Amino acid sequence: MSMRISMKQTPTKAEIKQICDQRFSPETYKKLQRAAVAIAGLGGLGSNIAVMLTRSGIGRLKLVDFDKVDLSNLNRQAYHICHLGKKKTEALAELLQEINPYMELETIDRKVTEENAASLFQGYRYVCEAFDDPSAKAMLAEQILTSTQDTYLISGSGMAGYSNANAIRTRKVNDRFYICGDESTDLAEGMGLMAPRVAICAGHQANKVIQLILQEHTETDVS
Repeated sequence: MSMRISMKQTPTKAEIKQICDQRFSPETYKKLQRAAVAIAGLGGLGSNIAVMLTRSGIGRLKLVDFDKVDLSNLNRQAYHICHLGKKKTEALAELLQEINPYMELETIDRKVTEENAASLFQGYRYVCEAFDDPSAKAMLAEQILTSTQDTYLISGSGMAGYSNANAIRTRKVNDRFYICGDESTDLAEGMGLMAPRVAICAGHQANKVIQLILQEHTETDVS
């Protein structure tokens, strides 16, 4: 049974739940609603990951970034012209609330450093790394994997250009660390970041988060 909602009407929480129960099944939606995910970096990867997870029914997101939206972001990031000049945390929160106004959001307008990384993501079972800088990627991986015992880190590496989309994959590094991307292409002369491959990589990261959530909750429910 389909539901018709006026374009000017904000759906109720019950209406959104009904649709998600139909699309995902009530059991799956309940598991996704109980999950909390943190996203480090809200650029091409992070902003798209956040949109995908919101559309997929994740109950709580933590958004961490220190930057503002500028015109160069619009070719691959989730933002719109109306967001130019706004903090990315603020702009993305606005966008996500247009998708689901009942989602729980926490925003942190701060640069992630070696000194604060562990505390910023403490208590989150799933962390998506979405930085541009390779050194920042390595720093967060070291901090998350050494300072926590049960946090999953899903990282992005290699999604530049417009070459074979099938080269982008998800690789398991160890029991708590996954890398998504082709792990080779990077910014270079004539090799920019294009929306399709960035979105594909973001999709891999979001999909891995959902897999881990549903797999873990299924194993818990069975046991």
